[in-house]
Order: sequence, then C-alpha cells, then structure tokens
Amino acid sequence: MNKLQAILVTGSTGQLGQSIKAIAADYPDYDFVFANRKQLDLSNKANITNFFEHQTFDVIINCAAYTAVDKAESEPELANQINHLAVQKLAKMAKQQNVKLIHISTDYVYNGEQYRPYLETDEAAPHGVYGQTKLRGEQAIQNTLKNNAIIIRTSWVYSEYGNNFVKTMLKLRQERDSLNVIFDQVGTPTYAKDLARNIMTIVQSQEFQQEDFTTSVVNFSNEGVCSWYDFAKAIFELTNIQCHVNAIETKDYPTSAKRPHYSVLNKTKIRQTYHLDIPYWKDSLKECIRALQGKVL
Repeated sequence: MNKLQAILVTGSTGQLGQSIKAIAADYPDYDFVFANRKQLDLSNKANITNFFEHQTFDVIINCAAYTAVDKAESEPELANQINHLAVQKLAKMAKQQNVKLIHISTDYVYNGEQYRPYLETDEAAPHGVYGQTKLRGEQAIQNTLKNNAIIIRTSWVYSEYGNNFVKTMLKLRQERDSLNVIFDQVGTPTYAKDLARNIMTIVQSQEFQQEDFTTSVVNFSNEGVCSWYDFAKAIFELTNIQCHVNAIETKDYPTSAKRPHYSVLNKTKIRQTYHLDIPYWKDSLKECIRALQGKVL
C-alpha cells in the first residue's frame, strides 16, 4: 500500500460502526473517519451532498440503516429514505469520486421460507417494509455502480454496543426468572466485531485492491445454526445465570412485521473469494460476553 487510505464509516454509533471503531487501531495503514447522524444525516439529501463536497475518501463502509423492523411498517417513507434513497445517493457520490463502497444489507431480503442455507443467487422476496427498502438500496447500488461495490447481507447482529438480543436477554433476566423465546425461527447470530474484522480483511485483500472489480453480493454471518431459543439458552449458560427459558412459537409472539422462519446464510462465496476464517457462533458469543463482563453485566 503506497499511501494512507481514507475510509469513511457511516452509522458510527451503531453496533457495526462502534465495532469497527474498536478495532481501527489494528489497521494503521488506514485513516478512518467515523460519521454519526449529526455529521452525515442520511435522511437529508442536501446534507449528504454537502458532506462529500468537503472531503474525499478511498473507501466507504456504509453501516447506517433504518433497522427498526416493526416500526418500519408505520414509517415506510423514512425507512425508504435511509435504506434506499440515501444509499442511492451514496452510490452516486462513490461513482463521482471513484470511491469503493462496502454496503451492509440483511437476511430480510430473502423470504425466509426455504430449508437450505440461502445463496446470494436465491430470489430476493422480502415480506416487510424493512426488507423491501433494504433490497431497493441494494438494487440502487447495483444500478449505479457496476464496479467497485460489495453488498454484504448479514443476520442476527449483536455486540457489546447498542440494543441487541444478547443485551435484551440479560436485561430481562434482571426483571424476571423465566422468559419466553421463539424456537421456530432459525438462523445464525453474527458478532459485529467478527463482521468488522472480516470487512477489514476484505478491504486489505488483493481482490478489493484491484483498480476495478465487479460489484457483487455476498452473505456473511458466523458459522453454525440455532434458533432464538438456542441463542437465549447459550447466553444464560455462558454467563452462569439461572433463567428458565420457555420455547414458544412465532404465532404466540405477534409482531407488526413478519420475521423469516429460516435465514441461515451460505457463506461459501465470501469465504472463498476473500479467504476468510469465520468463527463458530458460540465461540464468538463467548468473546462478546467476556467483553460485556469486563464492562460489568
């Protein structure tokens, strides 16, 4: 690498943004700029334009998104602005300034109804507003940037930061001795720090460093498979917390947005293309819990 490369990380206060920030010091060849909503407001087109008029980057890692899955059903315009229109604007800026783009998408673009791990080539058929707007964002990138963009679909993200399933389970356990958790939705947790590390492996790869590479979609999560019930049981086992977990069906926990029953992702493409070593989900959960315990649970 001949020069210090500038990387813009959007959504810097989210789980992935904070996870990248936590490992940034491990990558001294890169100059990271972390932008939160105040600095780069993706709900404001003029703000996006103004932001890029005053600085340039080599890589954009777009971690920003509207992720309130149920709330999106009642706020479709805002979800579409952030997950679709702002992404389209980012892609245009990237093309204009010849910047490489890594965009984070979701398993919700699939219909969640099949019973083998999803390939990137499987039909995208999202049910709710969240998945639909995320898919439109993907399509906007593919239509704008034929080269130099990577769309990473991920699932069940958790970390030491923000709000997520792990922290919710630990919080709820302080309030009650037993919890009801869904057992008929199956997928794979993704530790945000593993995703952050692997994004940086991709950024450093020969494939990414090429002058032009074809824009592509790839899947990423940790390895293995579990239900939300299994995930909850593992959280309490690894923290040595006594909590009775009751397995319930999706129909017993109605939500505004339909959840995928099956969202296991096939990661062969990303693993082979970028030579990634992807950890098993329970090993990564142990790492996250150690970090949380360091902060005092």
